[in-house]
Amino acid sequence: MIGEKREWVFDLDNTLYPAKCNLFAEMEARMTAFVAKLVKISEPEAHDLQKQYFVEYGTTLNGLMQVHGCEPDEFLDHVHDIDLSPLDRLPELVNTIDSLPGRKFVYTNGSYKHALRVIEKLGCNGSFEGIHALEDAGYIPKPDRIAVERFLQKFDIDPNKGVFFDDVPRNLLTAHELGFVTVLIHSDVDWSHEPEEIRPAMKGDEYGDYIDYAADDITSFLSEHYFGR
Repeated sequence: MIGEKREWVFDLDNTLYPAKCNLFAEMEARMTAFVAKLVKISEPEAHDLQKQYFVEYGTTLNGLMQVHGCEPDEFLDHVHDIDLSPLDRLPELVNTIDSLPGRKFVYTNGSYKHALRVIEKLGCNGSFEGIHALEDAGYIPKPDRIAVERFLQKFDIDPNKGVFFDDVPRNLLTAHELGFVTVLIHSDVDWSHEPEEIRPAMKGDEYGDYIDYAADDITSFLSEHYFGR
């Protein structure tokens, strides 16, 4: 039962804030430019390569590190140096999260600095007990079990007492296997430009049995399934 849970884990991009903000468009362009320069290929070739690595290695960065010896912090700093003006403060989201009993965490495949910037822009920088970013996971992305277990150990989290929110279905598989209730945040439109097998969820998609709930956003989901409003 949702009402019995006391550990709350939130993905960052396209989960805490709406996918329609489309921050990924700028990250996508910066990532393509970085890959083109690093590998010394054209930008169309770089775009194809970053998608290939995302599918094969979990993140483009993981592929660049393993195949090309990329320096991870240089990549993360470049890709996440984006304009956050499309993000608005979300007081209703902040009030909803702050009203939850227990501990709240952000777990992202993005960088720690990016997470801090986004959380501050949304106005929820005082809402979370901890942030677990890609650096904290040793650059191993969700849903790798080693990465998720490292997160649980770091904060002494019991997944059987937890709810895990994410917009990418495959990121919830390990969370489900470990005992979390899983909530998929879906969208009307695919803003991600990712390959179909790993793109964020869209309304009308069919989900695996490791998805317990699907919702438009965190606030409406918790209002209905936790607070009963």
